[in-house]
Amino acid sequence: MIKLVLTDIDGTILPPGQNAISHNTRAAVAEALGAGMRVGIATGRALSGALPTLDGDTSLIQTALAVNGMQVYLDGELIHEEYLDHGQLARIAEVVRDVPHAGLICFGGPQVDEVYLVAGTADDLAPVFPSYASKTQTVDAVPDFPIVKTNIFVSGGMEATQALFARLNAEVPGIGLNLPMPGFLNLVPLGYSKATGIDLLCEAAGIGIDEVMVFGDGGNDLEMLEHVPHSVAVANAVPEALAAARYHIGPCSDDSVAEVVRALAAGLWPFGE
Repeated sequence: MIKLVLTDIDGTILPPGQNAISHNTRAAVAEALGAGMRVGIATGRALSGALPTLDGDTSLIQTALAVNGMQVYLDGELIHEEYLDHGQLARIAEVVRDVPHAGLICFGGPQVDEVYLVAGTADDLAPVFPSYASKTQTVDAVPDFPIVKTNIFVSGGMEATQALFARLNAEVPGIGLNLPMPGFLNLVPLGYSKATGIDLLCEAAGIGIDEVMVFGDGGNDLEMLEHVPHSVAVANAVPEALAAARYHIGPCSDDSVAEVVRALAAGLWPFGE
């Protein structure tokens, strides 16, 4: 029944404070792949940033959504790539420069792993996303190459993040924002999301949306949890994700996604209906 499984990483299969997913999760994925299913990640990270969290296991990036669906991979091939508007990025940079302890980073390079600090400081980025702060390069303006990944950051917790979210929506028309965690915003084209990427992936793979199962926990998972009939939220998900998902399982820390995937690989339906 389920031919494709897509899972968010951070907070869904990777608990806070851990650097890589568990052996149990990787083993469950291997069982599902062996049963003929496609299993992959649906993440806000680029694949280069996701791979270390997968302990180098490339099986989870063969069919995947990277950068919130901005990059769509099927069987190891990049089949779609979406780009951000440079004019909007420049305007966003202007706005965040007026917000204390806020900033804008853009990503480039063949592996989308070069981090460019367009606005703000690395010191303010470090508490929010230390791995990005450690390798950021400061630039004077938005780089002129095609950009698929951009993030906006701010210190001050969820209240400050939500305030910046509201200000950007008010002052920069036509942008798409989502909030995966306090202090961090994802930028996508308006109307674009992981759900858009799933539709592209289903079309290319020749499968129906009812043959897909997705797992998530955060604000950048809402669209796919609402869009896919077999959607699952872990117990530690934000309230909006819990409300959007059809099914609910235990917390990320209990490898709850792995147990569902293992049941599917064995031909069992893990839910009550």
